[in-house]
Amino acid sequence: MNGQANLDLGRRHRLGMVEAVWGQHKRADQIASILRELVAAGETALVTRVSASKAASVARLLSELEGPPRMTHHPEARCLTAPELPPPNPAKGHVMVVTGGTSDQVVAQEARLALRCHGISCGLMEDVGVAGLHRLLDRLSILQEASVLIVCAGMEGALPTVVAGLLPQPVIGVPISVGYGVSSGGQAALHGMLASCAPGLAVVNIDNGYGAAMAALRILQK
Repeated sequence: MNGQANLDLGRRHRLGMVEAVWGQHKRADQIASILRELVAAGETALVTRVSASKAASVARLLSELEGPPRMTHHPEARCLTAPELPPPNPAKGHVMVVTGGTSDQVVAQEARLALRCHGISCGLMEDVGVAGLHRLLDRLSILQEASVLIVCAGMEGALPTVVAGLLPQPVIGVPISVGYGVSSGGQAALHGMLASCAPGLAVVNIDNGYGAAMAALRILQK
């Protein structure tokens, strides 16, 4: 078939990760075919950047098949998964995803879902940006319990630097494409995090919640 995917079915064995599929530029029929192939191989399927309308088209295509895989659309994360997700295993560690504001939620939820696909316990702490620093300081005791912290921030992207300067755990910064003017679609946040004075802060690309989750997973699997 034209445009057929060549899936990496050995990724879990090789890296401890399920293969994630970029869904934004794939057709619904391509995604449906990929879901079927991954589930048939005994893998958890994760498709990122899927709109509600495309998810509905994928569900309709799967419903026409005999014994279709159980698919779930997660609109808060813009993702599809199949079949059911594994339960969290506390022995694998706990990740906390932190956001500067509620506008960061979609990327944060993508990170959480990617970790859930691997059985990682993952919490969410929202709206603790540096414009009201007391909100973060009041909740440091909760963050201290996490094994790894993923910190999402737009605008100038200062929150990961503050968190990494206060807490000893691995901190992964995710620049978000939110902000006025010179924020430039997340460029200001990205550059601010890369120029951070907090030693050891790791940074992924703009809006890359999945990449941050996989960085956290690598840390937990050490």
